[in-house]
Amino acid sequence: MNNPPHKRKKATSNASNDSNTPPNSANEDISLQNNQDVVTINVPAVEVPELTEQEQSDRLFLERKVERAFFEAGKALAELRDRRLYRSTHKTFEEYCQDRFGYTRIAASYKIAAATVMDNLLTNGLQNSETSQDGLQILPNNERQVRPLVSLEPEVQREAWQQAVEEAGGKVPSGRIVKDVE
Repeated sequence: MNNPPHKRKKATSNASNDSNTPPNSANEDISLQNNQDVVTINVPAVEVPELTEQEQSDRLFLERKVERAFFEAGKALAELRDRRLYRSTHKTFEEYCQDRFGYTRIAASYKIAAATVMDNLLTNGLQNSETSQDGLQILPNNERQVRPLVSLEPEVQREAWQQAVEEAGGKVPSGRIVKDVE
């Protein structure tokens, strides 16, 4: 995530410091030392309160939504394509995806295929698979993790995913780990 640029006060040599600057100015927390490349900035500590149980629950719910975003996008794209809901504005699904979402045909196909694999993992038997530390099922959280599974049969997809989770030490495996397992 890109953070907005912060304005910074540049330290310059002592010779260019304005002697008219009042001692209690905004620069009082920045002290120049003999080496002009070193600046000490004093920042007060801020106490951050612990999350309440409700906040922890909300955070977990929202994290799961973010992790499943690729799944929801793939399901929606598949329905748009299958029902031809683009036909009033575009001749082809490919044109529609490019104009509306900036997706190439391949990118849309990847999302749809990933959603199909994720749906398989969700509905067909990861009940006995490993769970994360918080007791939740370990599922893919991005399209690249399931892309290597697309060409496999549903049962093999589940087995490969479980093996990848084991290889990743009981955590969500990277796409590379999944690819190496298949």
